[in-house]
Amino acid sequence: MKYLILVTDGAGDEPLEELGGKTPLEAADLKNINSLAAHGTVGMVNTIPDGMAPGSDAANLSVMGYDPKIFHTGRSPLEAVSMGIDMSATDVAFRCNLVTLKGNGNYEDLIIADHSAGDITTEEAAELMDAVNGAFATDRVKFYTGFSYRHAMIVHEGRTDYDLTPPHDVLEQRAGDHLPKGSGSEFIKDMMIKSYQILSKHPVNLARVERGLNPANSIWIWGQGKKPNLTPLYDKYQVKGVTISAVDLIKGIGLCAGLKAVGVLGATGTIHTNYEGKVEAAIQSFKEGNDLVFLHLEGPDECSHQGDLSGKIRSMELIDEKIVGPVVDYLNQSGEDYRFLILPDHQTPIRMRTHLGEPVPFVLYDSVHPAEPDPSRVYGETSGSKGLLFENGYELTDYFFRK
Repeated sequence: MKYLILVTDGAGDEPLEELGGKTPLEAADLKNINSLAAHGTVGMVNTIPDGMAPGSDAANLSVMGYDPKIFHTGRSPLEAVSMGIDMSATDVAFRCNLVTLKGNGNYEDLIIADHSAGDITTEEAAELMDAVNGAFATDRVKFYTGFSYRHAMIVHEGRTDYDLTPPHDVLEQRAGDHLPKGSGSEFIKDMMIKSYQILSKHPVNLARVERGLNPANSIWIWGQGKKPNLTPLYDKYQVKGVTISAVDLIKGIGLCAGLKAVGVLGATGTIHTNYEGKVEAAIQSFKEGNDLVFLHLEGPDECSHQGDLSGKIRSMELIDEKIVGPVVDYLNQSGEDYRFLILPDHQTPIRMRTHLGEPVPFVLYDSVHPAEPDPSRVYGETSGSKGLLFENGYELTDYFFRK
């Protein structure tokens, strides 16, 4: 049996007046996914436990089969693992975004305009992170370059009890209302403020402004945590497999779970990614004897954060056309039995441009036991609400592997 979990990051949403009361998933033309739904099972699942922030870290832990209330130690250590950073038991990892702040006056009065600095290239980001390291690195603190706007800070003998805010949760809001809080957090706040003075004048950003692009003119630090200890997926479900994603967080969860991270040239984490490369990587992984492919597409989430409704719909249609169709064709032609699970990790409503912890729809198809066809079963919130309900994401994953 081959298993494929496809995470359409942030695809969950709300009914929108401009879509005639449909959600973006319901408005999208998803021929391949909806064909699986018509012959499979649909439903809703809670991926975010009550009381936890609706972050991609908790959500994807849940989707991969782990109870976030037990295994969640923070987002950044998972990303640090993916980046190859060797963390000790007392190290604390932090996410370091390169963001765009706009406005005039003091740092506190600037507006958080873009959490991704216009999806800055990794090459440009590396130059900026070199400047950050040069300004702030010590024997205790060091910065590491990741991908695009996503980077890491490691603090040796660090603490985790700071109140830090993800920038994508507070877009278009005043920076001063969301600066680090808590005893001992002053050094983080100080670095963020000083980084604006350094990065605003950096040649990389001056060139970006000249080209009409958002400058990466500040670091924004959040998501602290220590390295987790996950039970290997092979011990849980007797499967070996891979993750395919442009996002360090997903790779890090997979590595901690005993999966191999497969890199794809041109995978960006946006709507403009290498879909063909991801399909080839998934198919090759199955050919090499892997049981599981955990395939993650970030495009819907990034479009949601940007408030781009047409882009969100189009990103789902591209996933349906360029990912789901070819993968299903391969699996059907291979003669292998397979199960295919498709779901968002969380909602990212266009209206809010940030994550919500509401239930999300899923589609589950089993080639061995297809359901009687019903075209009313589709990948969407309305259809899902009429199907199965899982109170916890890891319970859906258990069902998927043991169905």
